[in-house]
Amino acid sequence: MALPWLVLLLALPIFFLGVFVWAVFEHFLTTDVPATLQHPAKLRFLHCIFLYMITLGNIFEKLGICSMPKFIRFLHDSVRIKKDPELVVTDLRFGTIPVRLFQPKAASSRPRRGIIFYHGGGTVFGSLDCYHGLCNYLARETDSVLLMIGYRKVPDHHSPALFQDCMNASIHFLKALETYGVDPSRVVVCGDSVGGAVVAAITQALVGRSDLPQIRAQVLIYPFVQAFCLQLPSYQQNQNVPFLSRKFLVTSACNYLAIDLSWRDAILNGTCVPPDVWRKYEKWLSPDNIPKKFKNRGYQPWSPGPFNEAAYLEAKHMLDVENSPLIADDEVIAQLPESFLVSCENDILRDDSLLYKKCLEDQGVRVTWYHLEDGFHGSILFFDKKALFFPCSLKIVNAVVSYVKGI
Repeated sequence: MALPWLVLLLALPIFFLGVFVWAVFEHFLTTDVPATLQHPAKLRFLHCIFLYMITLGNIFEKLGICSMPKFIRFLHDSVRIKKDPELVVTDLRFGTIPVRLFQPKAASSRPRRGIIFYHGGGTVFGSLDCYHGLCNYLARETDSVLLMIGYRKVPDHHSPALFQDCMNASIHFLKALETYGVDPSRVVVCGDSVGGAVVAAITQALVGRSDLPQIRAQVLIYPFVQAFCLQLPSYQQNQNVPFLSRKFLVTSACNYLAIDLSWRDAILNGTCVPPDVWRKYEKWLSPDNIPKKFKNRGYQPWSPGPFNEAAYLEAKHMLDVENSPLIADDEVIAQLPESFLVSCENDILRDDSLLYKKCLEDQGVRVTWYHLEDGFHGSILFFDKKALFFPCSLKIVNAVVSYVKGI
């Protein structure tokens, strides 16, 4: 009876080592690390670990043990959370939606600034625990009351769960600002990656709501604001740069929007978008809106392939304004609050920020733009990770803190 257990014990280390070797090979065969990135060896190591965890998760999913997203979330939520003596942190539920409230302990002579934060992770990764350190830092350094909103994720939940949960929790908070000691005239919404997309979509949806306090400013950190054109310069240049490849982006979007992965190529090639829709939104989506200096590196002009009606019928909800807030009507954009946009040179989503920046400025919205030549997608999460720290990570966080303190 002991022999099968002995064989299993000997096989497990070999299995995990084999998977890690596979992840290392995949990294070096498929990943680009641009010369402008600082600490390239550290980035390569972290990306190998990232691929290792995803590969393990995919194996466990195929074996019926657990889904890949749940496995990754289990791992990143296992990190110990440090208590901050300067803040009171409270886990709450607004209905069924989990939220985490960060409140400075020190007395204040007036109501504090409020921050609503939507975390990133592509509806696959990310959680209240994963982003605890970042939100703790933002609340403490800006002396603000910060509400971080959790939301339902894949594989159990799909569109529009993300938007609905964040919208409902935001409205609940906005209606009770005085309860939390927040000044209704100084509410900032903030988010990174898909959380930045939520910032854009919710800020637009709240335009004209006279029953709620107006949003004072929006902070979008490398946001995903359009699902039309995945061949913009940055999508070509950075398609294999950690930690967001173009393949992983499309796969995550398809999973969240419940689109079969067999349509992935049609989405990449733009054949799921009708010609009249391309013409209608060309002024927002055209690569001509990207400054020339961002096209010098590895960009090939592109045009969509022949229209595929079947692909359109499967993927048309990608083109809804909730999923592509870049295409909102000019009348809505013109009423948006002042904005702070962060973009990273080595990020597939760099051009989403550039296009949204132009869209806002064209309608008279005040925009502060912060661009990092050495930045990459997801870098903000490493700002407090000591040995895993990147200079660009702290630059982003401090830039956001400086902007918010001016509100």
